[in-house]
Amino acid sequence: MSGLSKKPSKQRKSFFNAPLHKRGKIMSVHLSKELREKYGIRSFPIRVGDKVRIMRGDHKGVEGKVTKVDRKKYRVFIEGVTRENSRGEKVYIPIHYSNLMIIELDLSDEYRKKKLESVSKVGGE
Repeated sequence: MSGLSKKPSKQRKSFFNAPLHKRGKIMSVHLSKELREKYGIRSFPIRVGDKVRIMRGDHKGVEGKVTKVDRKKYRVFIEGVTRENSRGEKVYIPIHYSNLMIIELDLSDEYRKKKLESVSKVGGE
């Protein structure tokens, strides 16, 4: 976020009015203990293909792959976390990114792998 002001009202304004390209970084999710020790960082932006565990709410403990990241509404959709709508169709339940923990990173993208190595405090030895 902006980081220029400590005022909660301005922090909220910058959060809710953030452009979509900055929301990706805002939507950083905690890493599991194993990943934290491996890379030496606490959180990393979430992306489709990452395997996550839900830490809070009705679906606590459920693990699955991320199928969609909705930056506009700050929500994540996870494989296997569905409900039936009024027409009987399976629909994904949106989960807030702060209630998740990444347990497995999708490193098929070379740019993401380089970014992880550059921010990593352990990998740069």
